[in-house]
Amino acid sequence: MRNEKIRTVFLYKDYFTDFFIVQKQKVKDKIIWTFKLIETIQQVPEEYLKHLEGTDGLYEIRVQIGSDIFRIICFFDEGKLIVLANGFQKKTQKTPKSEIVKAHKIKREYEAEQ
Repeated sequence: MRNEKIRTVFLYKDYFTDFFIVQKQKVKDKIIWTFKLIETIQQVPEEYLKHLEGTDGLYEIRVQIGSDIFRIICFFDEGKLIVLANGFQKKTQKTPKSEIVKAHKIKREYEAEQ
């Protein structure tokens, strides 16, 4: 991985931090590794960052450790800033609607403050 940033992952308030701090160290390490990947490579594979269909500009950062799957919902600001909304451990095939609703609320709150 290169060290030069193409885009920046941004922590907005404590929404993501509340999820992050309760994770095991192995999960935290993989999340941080994934953030660095997203920040430094030109074309991020969908394996790590994917648009959530049917949403207004929401994406999910995808982290997998063994059979454990984690998702961090985020959105772009000015194309180069990735704003983290909320994170959760995925237990079903589909992203829970409640998590998408929460992320939209966070996105609206963020945009209102800009």
